Amino acid sequence: MIEQIYGANRKMTSLISTSFTLIPNQKYRRSNRRPSQAQLCSSVETESQHLSTLGYFKELPLEIFYMILEYLSVKDISMLSMVSKTISNHLINYISTPSGSRRFLLQDFHSLHLPDKRQEPSLPHHYRSLGLLFKRCTLLLPTKERLRYIHKILSEISCFKLGGCSAPMQCLGLPCYGVFLQTLTAGWDELECHRVYNFLCELTSLPRKVQAVVSGKPGSARKLELRVRLFCRSVLLDHWANRSDSAFWLTRLLKPWPIVNQARLLYIIFGPVSSLDGQVVWPKMTEGTADETSLKGLADAIKLLYDIEAKEWTADDVISLLDELSVVPHEWLLENNARLLILSGNSICFTFMASKAVNGRAIELARLVVFLALVCEKDLYCMDWAVQMMQKVCKVFSSAVERNSFLQNVENAFARVIMDMLQSVMSGERDEEDSSFLNLFHLVNAQANFHKEILYLTMSCPTA
Repeated sequence: MIEQIYGANRKMTSLISTSFTLIPNQKYRRSNRRPSQAQLCSSVETESQHLSTLGYFKELPLEIFYMILEYLSVKDISMLSMVSKTISNHLINYISTPSGSRRFLLQDFHSLHLPDKRQEPSLPHHYRSLGLLFKRCTLLLPTKERLRYIHKILSEISCFKLGGCSAPMQCLGLPCYGVFLQTLTAGWDELECHRVYNFLCELTSLPRKVQAVVSGKPGSARKLELRVRLFCRSVLLDHWANRSDSAFWLTRLLKPWPIVNQARLLYIIFGPVSSLDGQVVWPKMTEGTADETSLKGLADAIKLLYDIEAKEWTADDVISLLDELSVVPHEWLLENNARLLILSGNSICFTFMASKAVNGRAIELARLVVFLALVCEKDLYCMDWAVQMMQKVCKVFSSAVERNSFLQNVENAFARVIMDMLQSVMSGERDEEDSSFLNLFHLVNAQANFHKEILYLTMSCPTA
């Protein structure tokens, strides 16, 4: 009995031992079974994330994706670029393809109208949308890399270069480039805009070309002056809606130079030009009277720098620049000086005149008052404005003796200018328009109306 029990135990032990030795094989087999639920969830999540970056486009070959883009407008493609980083990268690659370049980099800059077979928008509107597309596609890149990529794409457009077009006056290339850059950089902080300006300077050698035109004899490099003017206006200055942005870019152009060169560059960019070839007319201010159209650009630029938005300019800086401008390329006719001051606004005009009063230049100031009255008469401004301006300037003088001396100088200036004009008329120095006689006529009327306003002002003051 005991032996039977003992034999049974030996068989049981043998079975237990045998099953124990098979456990590792069972574990090995279990490791080859289906993944756990957690692993399945993780795998599905990873796959869905990858799928979500492309959506249903994941199922399409890249060539088909590019074909679909042909049916979308540039604005729609820029919206599509914001869906995901993966799609944005695909769009960046598409822009670099030959078909993408033909689609986006339109270069019909010398035609008045685009081909209307697809009813595409105007060229400036197209490049505004293209600027938005590049802005969104390159959003995650550092500024330097964004600029390098954009330059690589746009470098094949010769009309975007400072001297790349043979007929710049009939070309829309630079205005389209300006619209593109304005859209691309809108909302960027000043540090990034500094980098953009420095990048453009390196790319176009703009400082070297500016130095050539501001240091040489005025008019000695007319074609280069025209190209500098067109590039600065069309690319950097004309497309900004906010005055602070315009002031920033104008400051970048002017500030690196001494004030003499600043005045010269300001004249090149905003001064009067020929209606025939668009080149800068240097003798305009020194040999004859300039109308408001010829002076409006300069006046607007001066007001822009004087505005509080122009943080890097003080009132003294602007007045010094205005004073220097009045002798570019030589001393201006005083009538042109007076008209520029009137167009620049009351604050600038008063500050300029007060500066002369403080610095002991009362005789110059008196002659300026005469020509302010003459411009008011010619251009139909209210004469009481000139009288009130003189009244404000009188308060700048520290003593009654100085004020009385200034008023006497004004009367003497009227008499001298009238005699000079009368002598010119009597000597027979007349042109086709008989401008000498007309100037004398306007000046006599200006003097009469000026003194009439003074009498009105005196009679309206309460007596003691």
